[in-house]
This record gives sequence, C-alpha cells and structure tokens, in this order.
Amino acid sequence: MSDWVLGIIGGSGLYEIERLENPEWISIETPWGMPSDDILFAELDGIKLRFLPRHGRGHPLTPSDVNYRANIDAMKRAGCTDLLSLSAVGSLKEDYPPGDFVIVDQFIDRTFKREKSFFGKGMVAHVSVADPVCARLASFAAKAANAAGTTVHQGGTYLAMEGPQFSTKAESHMYRSWGCDVIGMTNMPEAKLAREAELPYATVAMVTDFDCWHEGHGNVDVAAVIAVLMENANKASNTVREMVKILKAQGPRENGPQGIETNLDVAMITAPEVRDPRVLAKLDAVAGRVLKQQQAK
Repeated sequence: MSDWVLGIIGGSGLYEIERLENPEWISIETPWGMPSDDILFAELDGIKLRFLPRHGRGHPLTPSDVNYRANIDAMKRAGCTDLLSLSAVGSLKEDYPPGDFVIVDQFIDRTFKREKSFFGKGMVAHVSVADPVCARLASFAAKAANAAGTTVHQGGTYLAMEGPQFSTKAESHMYRSWGCDVIGMTNMPEAKLAREAELPYATVAMVTDFDCWHEGHGNVDVAAVIAVLMENANKASNTVREMVKILKAQGPRENGPQGIETNLDVAMITAPEVRDPRVLAKLDAVAGRVLKQQQAK
C-alpha cells in the first residue's frame, strides 16, 4: 500500500485550482530529453498532485512536437502512482455535443511521427494494451466529473490523429464509420507509454466541437475551440477537486485489479546477458522496479 499521487497532464487552466497547498514548479530531467515543461508539485486536501502542461505553458508545442517519452518518464520520477489525462477533443457523435466529457476506454492510433516506446534494440519488451485505460481510475474520473456537474459519457473510442491540421470531411466520416466517438491529437502514444511505465492511465476527453462531419455546424476553427476550452477548464478544475475527494475516501492506495503496476513482469523478452547497459540505464525510472528485481536474482 502507498499514498495516492495523482499526475495530471492537461492545459493551463488546471493549475489555477483554488486552495492548492505548497505549490512549486520543479524541473525534472530525463534520459529521453526534457519534458514539455516543469512539473507543478502541490497538494489538495491531503492528496499529492503533479501537474504537467502537455504543450508547455503558453502552448508552444504542437501535438507532434511533444516529447511524450520524457513527459511520462518525468511523471514517474515525480512519484506519480496514477495519471489522469484531461484532453480537448472533437466529437464524432451527435449525442456528444461541445461541453460534454467522455471517459475514454479505447484508442485507435493513427499517429506516425512519434516515438512510441521506451523499449527497443538492446532491450525489447511487449506490453499488452488490449485494455489501454485503467478501469478503476476511469470510474473515479466519471464519478468526479458527474459530481462536478458535467454531462459525462462513460466509455468511448478516441481516434488519435497526427495533426496539426484538423480532419478532412472524408476522414471525419471514415472515423465515424469505424465506430469512433471522439477525435484528438495527444493521447497517443501517451497512453501506451504510461502502460510501459506501469502507470494506471485514464482520459477525460473534453468535447470542444463536432469535428467537420456535422452539417449543422461550421468547420472547426481555433477561435471556436478556444471559447469552449475556456468553459471546459472550469469544469476540469472542479473534476480534479472531486477526484481528490474520491481518492481520499479510498484510503491508502493498493494496486488495481488489472495488474498495470506489475505488467512488465511478463513483458520483457531480451535475455539478461544480451541486454544493452546503455538502454537499461535510460529505463531506470519507467522499468526500475522489475529490473532491480531481476538483477537481485
């Protein structure tokens, strides 16, 4: 058992939550480069929080420019036990209008310019992402968003596109035909990397627009998206506050039933005698638990 340390990856409005205790921005270096920004260490009602602006404060980074490996590694080094993504998305369903929140449980990854794994030549591992979201954390997030007064849809498929351009109408209609519910640019490979780092991960997808498939609405533009983003930021902050109450009510943290916190036990395939020490050194945070156990045997 341990204390809950909730890591939150999202936009700037989240860091203005009232009554944050002992807030301090701390720079964390990683073997994968620098994360998007410093991490805000704080507490709220006795629960430790770690906030990371995914695009950096002021939004200087495109979705493709985000160093996802450094971000997840830094959150692991910051002591996070769980990761909550708060992400703006477009809706691919009539029933999910702007302002609603969707608690995602599946992803389709259409990104192609990003480093998607901590493992590779010299240290190979294959983790399962069949169920890429932590069901326990997602359930907490749904309850928190409901308590914050937001219309919440629990369960949905997130189509991750490369960007930075929005979809063509043909693409938007294709994604709808695939059964996707929302579309965004940032949660992949973030979710995959969190699983490799043995961090339970959940997404609160905050709808800002109807993408471009909806004939009754204009095409997506940044001004319209930002207007809804500002409204959603307050809902997101309230959701975090309610999330803290839920975690506090759980008492000391125990590992979840999906085995996410120990999934590397059955993922590493490279024989110990041929593992590259330089690669192992870079894995000290994300895979340190299992590497230490194996070295002790």
